[in-house]
Amino acid sequence: MARPASLEGRGGFWLELGGQEIHVGTEGKFDRLSTKAHLAYQVENLAAWRVRLEGAGCKILESISIPGFERFETRDPFGNRLELIEKIP
Repeated sequence: MARPASLEGRGGFWLELGGQEIHVGTEGKFDRLSTKAHLAYQVENLAAWRVRLEGAGCKILESISIPGFERFETRDPFGNRLELIEKIP
């Protein structure tokens, strides 16, 4: 989706899907692979997300266990860490 003209030239991008917006900002001059900063998405059917992301060529990284949840991590095309997590019923 288009950002306001006042934000042009600041890097990043905005997305809209199903009435939800995600605004992604960017910063340079740091190693994204060395930071713990990340987005986490709570999803349903984590196994299907794993298959879909692997099919798209994403490397899946196993996460430290959290009681009551299943989860894994991957990286977006810019190297940012992403976590997908599902509550175990």
